[in-house]
Amino acid sequence: MTSPETHAPAGSEPRSTLSVALLTLGCARNDVDSEELAGRLAADGFALVEDPEDADTVVVNTCGFVDAAKKDSIDTLLAAADLKDGAGANVKAVVAVGCLAERYGAELADSLPEADAVLGFDDYTDIASRLRAIVAGERPHAHTPQDRRKLLPISPAERPSAGPATLEARTRLDSGPMAALKLASGCDRRCTFCAIPMFRGSFVSRRPSDVLAEGAWLAGQGARELFLVSENSTSYGKDLGDLRLLETLLPELAAIDGIDRVRVSYLQPAETRPGLIEAIATTPGVAPYFDLSFQHASNAVLRRMRRFGDPESFLALLDQVRALSPEAGVRSNVIVGFPGETERDLEILCDFLVAARLDVTGVFGYSDEDGTEAETYDGKHDEDEIRARLAHVTDLVTALNGDRAEERIGSTVEVLVEDLATDRPGHVEGRAAHQGPEVDGSTLVRGCPDAQVGDLVRAVVVESDGVDLVATATIGAVAEATGDKR
Repeated sequence: MTSPETHAPAGSEPRSTLSVALLTLGCARNDVDSEELAGRLAADGFALVEDPEDADTVVVNTCGFVDAAKKDSIDTLLAAADLKDGAGANVKAVVAVGCLAERYGAELADSLPEADAVLGFDDYTDIASRLRAIVAGERPHAHTPQDRRKLLPISPAERPSAGPATLEARTRLDSGPMAALKLASGCDRRCTFCAIPMFRGSFVSRRPSDVLAEGAWLAGQGARELFLVSENSTSYGKDLGDLRLLETLLPELAAIDGIDRVRVSYLQPAETRPGLIEAIATTPGVAPYFDLSFQHASNAVLRRMRRFGDPESFLALLDQVRALSPEAGVRSNVIVGFPGETERDLEILCDFLVAARLDVTGVFGYSDEDGTEAETYDGKHDEDEIRARLAHVTDLVTALNGDRAEERIGSTVEVLVEDLATDRPGHVEGRAAHQGPEVDGSTLVRGCPDAQVGDLVRAVVVESDGVDLVATATIGAVAEATGDKR
């Protein structure tokens, strides 16, 4: 990262430059939030540093989704706090932001005195002055959490435009060729196991012009793949009066100069309409990639989750996808051990997973989330039973996902190069169109000594190892791929 100069208003005393390190946990939506925080801080004269030990203040962007993520967030805060006591340490303050901070507020502050402040989402717009005050010794009161679903959503007329001033408020913290781009925030669904709407609020789409402007800005910053993120991408545009906005937005994003690939995340199966399937599966420059959050397959369990579907409708949806794009990537998540889940329900889920031929499946054991409806349900399984079901389904999908990767041997893939394998000359590593960032495996390509990070390389798959692939570059692989968005 570069350290910006400090600018003071005319006639005022220049402020001392403070350094800040941002540590981000959780999903790609948090990555975007951190880059927006970094942009605001840099614009106010903070120097951005990568190593927390070199920072005056450490900001930890926490995740509050599930117990494991909460623990990781707290462990990261405690590790950052330890730097304040180390020999020669520069750290003067450790600040918690993000979903865990927003969700628990004063409760987190009371239980974690090692953190110098716990700030909520409403503090983001004035983050620089908040940090300066904290470093100076002030200890702001942690906010009182509220159910943000009860707040009125922002009307279209009140939404700020993403003109140049807004785009300057984002600073890339990762120089890689993939960049997350936020479509919307919040969620209007009421899944009984999920607390996210309570602290992220109602669903609010960004204007298409703002999304396009930021996409072009990211391309100018070196991004080659745009990863569209939100809590529910299938709802994009509904609050703007056009539920089919995403179908029209995707070709425009893919046409941005410098962008080779656009990828959509988090599709709600019950809302995935034929027109959106066609747009994702067939639009040049859009990855035929379907991140479908099935969560379960038993209709009885899905009803208790306040979701919709069954094996037949889910398999019909996958048939629609593969009829348009036989090599499309499909990933999903499922929850096992949900209250009231019977052995027959679990069998239905497993039979569906066998038939679905998913590329990657995340498996989670149910746990109560504070304030959710499912927390009050009867029929809960003990921890040992949940662990047993989790292990059973995890073993199943490990084998199934490996089988699906093996089916790709002999196929041609286009790999976005993200790393040069310096220990193996002529090899590069990246992701094919069916592989989403971080969670879907990667592809090692051999035989392309001239490829650079950010290139799109065409190759033939020759081996698989779990969900990871090994491929051999075709003749003229780099030139072919960069000249053709498909």
